[in-house]
Amino acid sequence: MHRNRAKTVALLGAISVTGLVLGSWWGWPGLVVAALLVTGVTCYVWLRGDAIVLRAMRAYPVGEAEQPMLYGLVRDMTVAARVPMPRVYVSPTRAANAFAIGRDPSQAAVCCTEGILALLDARELQAVLAHELAHIRRADTLTSTITGAVASLIMVPVAGDEPARASGEQGTGRIQRWLLTVFARIAAAVVRVMVRPQREFAADTDAARIIGDPLVLAAALRKLEMSTRRLVLPPEKDIMAISHVMIAGPLQRTGAGRFFATHPPMADRVARLEQLAGYRR
Repeated sequence: MHRNRAKTVALLGAISVTGLVLGSWWGWPGLVVAALLVTGVTCYVWLRGDAIVLRAMRAYPVGEAEQPMLYGLVRDMTVAARVPMPRVYVSPTRAANAFAIGRDPSQAAVCCTEGILALLDARELQAVLAHELAHIRRADTLTSTITGAVASLIMVPVAGDEPARASGEQGTGRIQRWLLTVFARIAAAVVRVMVRPQREFAADTDAARIIGDPLVLAAALRKLEMSTRRLVLPPEKDIMAISHVMIAGPLQRTGAGRFFATHPPMADRVARLEQLAGYRR
């Protein structure tokens, strides 16, 4: 928990120092302007980071009236995981996935896509929610939320999500693809420095202990692996920037999307869960 907080402070500090150094090239006026911009960006990322992630997935809030099963499972799992009740969201996305965000457990949110609600049974969904609540308990969501917001801001200079395809816009399309590659590499470097694959293993282990059956989560991960191969999220800049928060890697590992591959292989995660259950290979 303390390590995640220290990494987040270091990231925001690095952004501030970089902005001030760049502003100092223009003397005191540039330094003042840079200080104001740095302060504004830092406050925006800190206060609105979760909103940036949720907006990228077009998520909408739900309560017990709209999603009684999902809301009930989240409530039950918060008791088992010993974390406060988070806000609950659903993303209108066919691709099966889930994620948790928030600066701290008292301000956290859990989001499931419509695809995962249709794919998993109640017990498997419970295991996925336990995984997300484990991220909240471990304060992983602080790092992932701020990192996602920063990556999204880095990707802002990219004008659109898909290169122009019309014959008269070929030059614009090439420039756009080049910009996407450049800014994707920068954003991905930030994400990879801040988000390590080991955190998924740790959250899997905690989730297995919370629900008391590692094989249930293993079964859910197998389904998610097959589903994400069939239905991948489009390589839009906002989705690429926040892909690391999800339980399963949502992007194809081709093109700009390959830069954001932060998840360990699903087979390795399943194997570790089976070992927890006493299986030997």
